[in-house]
Amino acid sequence: MIDIAMWCVFRLKLMLTCVLAAFAAPAYPQQYPMKAVRFIVPFSPGSGSDTIARIIATALPDALGQQVIVDNRAGAAGNIGAELAAKAPPDGYTMLLVILGHAANVTLYKNLSYDLVRDLAPVTQFASTPSVVVVHPSLPVKSVAELVSLAKARRPTISYSSGGVGTPTFIAGELFKLQAKVDMLHVPYRAGGEGLTAVLSGETSVYFAPIAPALPHIRSGKLRALAVTSKARLPLLREYPTVAESGYPSYQTGNWYGLVVSARTPPEIVTTLNKASIATLKNPAVNKRLVDSGYLVIGDTPEQFAAHIQSEIANLAKVLKDVRVD
Repeated sequence: MIDIAMWCVFRLKLMLTCVLAAFAAPAYPQQYPMKAVRFIVPFSPGSGSDTIARIIATALPDALGQQVIVDNRAGAAGNIGAELAAKAPPDGYTMLLVILGHAANVTLYKNLSYDLVRDLAPVTQFASTPSVVVVHPSLPVKSVAELVSLAKARRPTISYSSGGVGTPTFIAGELFKLQAKVDMLHVPYRAGGEGLTAVLSGETSVYFAPIAPALPHIRSGKLRALAVTSKARLPLLREYPTVAESGYPSYQTGNWYGLVVSARTPPEIVTTLNKASIATLKNPAVNKRLVDSGYLVIGDTPEQFAAHIQSEIANLAKVLKDVRVD
């Protein structure tokens, strides 16, 4: 009888210990993050995407509580980095920067190894930005009208560089060719940084550049800006007209940037990343740096960003329906 009583007391203590341990243990969301977070940027260093990613990654640790390591994985119009993120463990320790080009790739690539909607969970849209039409100073044009005239006179020897088929620089160039009815030679590079370098060196004549990396070269005179691709003039580049003002009223394009993780990531972690991202975007120093670089800061909910991605996929499918790359 004594042995049975002692056994019952032992079991009762064991059960009590387990219950107390369960209540004492922190919830899963409180445990995240416990180590550095990898931030995949699927484009090269120096590109517009890399610029905004590094601005955010510098301050995000203050809100997240852990180091954020930028990992550039350029290639295949952003698909190499996207595939890595889609197949990463769904634990929140691998994030991916996505842009307009990823929505275009849904139409352009028939054999993608990942599904943008099914395999990746939206966290927030960081920002959006128009582009600026720049030319090498040796090109004898100072306006969009002069560029169109020269392109028609020299067709198709005037070339424009891009970060690859499906990237925002490619989409902007192709829309311009379509609306201006000009035939410019498309010269694709592996990444946006290389496309910018090409026009800086005179290897190509034109580039529909992200504002942030192009701005220093415009200010220094290494590039000549002709127009911006937004609907209205930008305060940052007030002296330059829009392409719409220059004779093509329906022309408007640009890029957007957002954060996604693996689609199987727990909602609590997605929420943590969303709150940390929005806090970073509201950081006065970060916000000013983004605005001064030509970005429109957004910071929306995962649901709003998901709806935006779906809308962009549908809109770009109409524009790119006749273009295929695989």
